[in-house]
Amino acid sequence: MAKPYFDAVTATMTLTALACSLLAGPTSAQTFPISAQQRATANQVAQAGIPLGELKTDAPASYIVKAGDTLWGISNLFLNKAWRWPELWGMNLTDIKNPHRIYPGQTLFLDTSEGRARLRMRAASVDFDGSELPTVKVSPQTRVENLAASALPTLKNQMIEPFLAEPMIVDELTFNNAPRIVATQDSRVLITRGDRAYARGPAGAELIDNPSQKQKAYRIFRNATPLKDPLTAEVLGFEAQYVGKALLVRSETTQTSPGTDGKDITDIVPATLDIIEAKEEMRVGDRLLPEPPREFQSYMPHAPTSPVDARIVSVYGSAVANASQNQVVTINRGKRDGMESGHVLAILQDGARLLDKTDEGRPQIKLPDERNGLLMVFRTFERVSYALVLDITSGVKVGDHLVNPN
Repeated sequence: MAKPYFDAVTATMTLTALACSLLAGPTSAQTFPISAQQRATANQVAQAGIPLGELKTDAPASYIVKAGDTLWGISNLFLNKAWRWPELWGMNLTDIKNPHRIYPGQTLFLDTSEGRARLRMRAASVDFDGSELPTVKVSPQTRVENLAASALPTLKNQMIEPFLAEPMIVDELTFNNAPRIVATQDSRVLITRGDRAYARGPAGAELIDNPSQKQKAYRIFRNATPLKDPLTAEVLGFEAQYVGKALLVRSETTQTSPGTDGKDITDIVPATLDIIEAKEEMRVGDRLLPEPPREFQSYMPHAPTSPVDARIVSVYGSAVANASQNQVVTINRGKRDGMESGHVLAILQDGARLLDKTDEGRPQIKLPDERNGLLMVFRTFERVSYALVLDITSGVKVGDHLVNPN
């Protein structure tokens, strides 16, 4: 794919490219639509820029995008609040027509003239001291490279890629009534990709090969772990452990044949499944849930409009109660509480409780909760959500308080 050589281009700031590249293939980042909210915010900011007070004091005058950069990291270079990517795009709207295109080698220029901050594709024609900048003449050149493969992601894809497809939050009844693997080919104890298995569902939920259904894929799960609210101990849902994926080959049926006593015998013939993906080896008893439709979402980061009072419930895939940067946690707020993909929340570390030894009465005091970092919600269920820890000062633990970031 050919691309004209530009001497200076700038960055964009939407998470849509991430969702596309993960769920729809590498070329989708070039065509995914811009939401009306994103464009409205950008148009508003593009007209006036943003106040200089929103810039970091050490924001660079220019920056060349490098391989391995992320949009979150670039936003952190310029803005005090890195989640304000719409403003970063808006400062650049005249030059950037498609906000899903940013590549290593492109250059950002920060313009702080007129008391406002804007990012531009090219440096101003007059330097800040009023002196003329030299004019450089360049000859047109062409370079050929795979742009889809080099487009800059908003976050490191591997951080949340599995969580866009793997985890499943269900209620206990749904999990217990889900179809289950009942047998394996050649009586194998463990099965993996390429193997065949047999499964049954409860009455009314049999595995039926319906020709009208295009999707015949099932996710395979094990061990529904209860997720408890750290404050009330209420079970908010069950986190099913993803172990693989299977395709339905034949439906569950019954078969009648004559018995030795002359009476007909009706046998249950379980459904046939082929294992097409394996995270772990599967076994008899593992449960199946239908593959849900893929959701193409815009992960535009933004602060919640309503007050949030949430807690961290668990650290995904970890036997310990502490999470570090770039780990995924579960929080005790979901769709019913107004949580959305892209919500940015501040993490507060609980202040210690101790005795005031300077007071003869030795009263117990509690130190203030201190801000410890940020996380971003990227997948929501009814009562819980998954979030990625973005920036932290020290370890994040189960029970930590989450509030609005402003």
